[in-house]
Amino acid sequence: MSPRITDPFEIGGLSVPNRLYRAPLLECAGNGPDAVDTLIRELEPAAEAGAGLLFQGATIVRGEGGCAAPGMTRVHDPEFVSRLGKLTDAIDDHGSRIFVQLEHGGLRSMETWHAGYRAENPDLEQLAVSRPPGLLRMADRLGVLDYDPHVLSIEEVYELAADFGRAAERCVGAGYDGVHIAGANMGIVQQFLSPFYNRRDDEFGGSLTNRVRFLAAIHDEIRERAGDVPLVTKVPAETASPPVVRRHLSEHDAVEICRACEAMGYDAVVPVRGSVFWDMSLVRGEHPERAWADDRFRAGYEAAFGARWRAVALANRIHAAGFEFEPAWNADLCERVREAVSIPVLCEGGIRGPEIGDVLGSAADAVGMGRPFYAEPRLPARVLAGESVVCENCNNCTVPQVAGARGVCRTPSVLAKRGQLAREGAYTN
Repeated sequence: MSPRITDPFEIGGLSVPNRLYRAPLLECAGNGPDAVDTLIRELEPAAEAGAGLLFQGATIVRGEGGCAAPGMTRVHDPEFVSRLGKLTDAIDDHGSRIFVQLEHGGLRSMETWHAGYRAENPDLEQLAVSRPPGLLRMADRLGVLDYDPHVLSIEEVYELAADFGRAAERCVGAGYDGVHIAGANMGIVQQFLSPFYNRRDDEFGGSLTNRVRFLAAIHDEIRERAGDVPLVTKVPAETASPPVVRRHLSEHDAVEICRACEAMGYDAVVPVRGSVFWDMSLVRGEHPERAWADDRFRAGYEAAFGARWRAVALANRIHAAGFEFEPAWNADLCERVREAVSIPVLCEGGIRGPEIGDVLGSAADAVGMGRPFYAEPRLPARVLAGESVVCENCNNCTVPQVAGARGVCRTPSVLAKRGQLAREGAYTN
C-alpha cells in the first residue's frame, strides 16, 4: 500500500511528521540585524500550516564570496548562527523539522555574473574546480561573463569541505534538525561532480568515483564536527544541457552518485534534472514577462547585467519556450534512484497536488514544493487536505531576485485566488 502524504517517515533516525516539505528557496534574509526575524517571517507560516519538513534556502559557508544571488545568508559567524536558535525554536514549537541547506556557488557566484557586485568587490576571488570550460571562456571573451578564477588546490578543496563541516556544527548547535547539501543548481558541489566543469587530474577529478570525493569529504567533515545529524544532498542529472555540451552528467551518472552517497553515509537524496547552466531547465514554466517589464526592478537588472540586461531578458524568453511546465518532472529519475538505494528519496520539481499520490506510490518517500510557497506561504494547510496549489508557474516571483527583491508572488490572478481562499478560511488549521 502506498504511503499517504500525511504519514510520518524517517531521515537518519529523525521522525518527520508527514511527507510534505518546503524545498529550499531564497529567503533574501542576509545577515543584518533583521535577518533572523526575516527568516522566521518566511519560514514559520509553512510550519504553522503543517509542513513536516522545511529546508532553509541555500546558506553560504564562508564569510565572503560564494553567493549565487543577492540576499543570501551566511553561517560562518558563530555569534550570528547562535541567534538562529530563535528560528529553530519557532519551527519546533509547531512540531515541524528544519534543515539548513549549505552552499558555496563557485563559478555561479555573483563575483562572476553580477556586474555591479564585481565592480564593488574587485579583489574577490572566483573559486573554480578547474579552468573554466571553453564555452564559458568564450562568454568571457564576448563580455557576457567575467572570469578570472582561482582554481582550488587539493589542500584548498579539503579546507572548503571543512568549512561545510564547521558551518554544520554551528547550525546543529543552534537547533537545526539536519543538514542539506546544495549538490545541484550549478553550485560548487555540482561543479565537482560534473565533467563539464571538472577537468582536474588529481584525486578529485577524472572518473566519477573521483568526482564524488568532494561530497565524501563534506560528509566526513560534518560527521566529525556535528555527529550523526541527518544529512541530505541534492544530486544532479545534467540531461537538459544543450546539445553543444557533450560532457555532462547522465541520468545513469546521477543514479550512481546516489548509490555512492548512500555508501558514504548520506541519509537521503534529492535527485533533480537540470543543465550545466543556470537556466529555465531548473524552474520550467512560463517566461516571466511581468517581472522583466516591471520598472521597479529595472535599476537592479541594470546593476546585475549592465547595458545588456534587455538581451538577457530576450535570451530568457527564447529559452523558456523550450522548457514548458511539466508536472513532477523529476519523478521518473527519482523512481530509478529509489530502485537503486535504500535511503529515502525526496522528489521536487513540478509537484502541485494531483500527482502526489502517484509520486509517493512509486518515486519518492516525500514530496517538496518550492515556488508555490511564494504564492501561498501557508499552503500545507490545503495540500495536506488533498487540494492543489494556486501557483501558475509563471516565474514572476524569481527573476526580481537578481535585482535583490524578495521572492514573493506578483501575479494578480494568483494573488486573487489566495485572497479568496484566505477569506474562506482555507489556511486555518
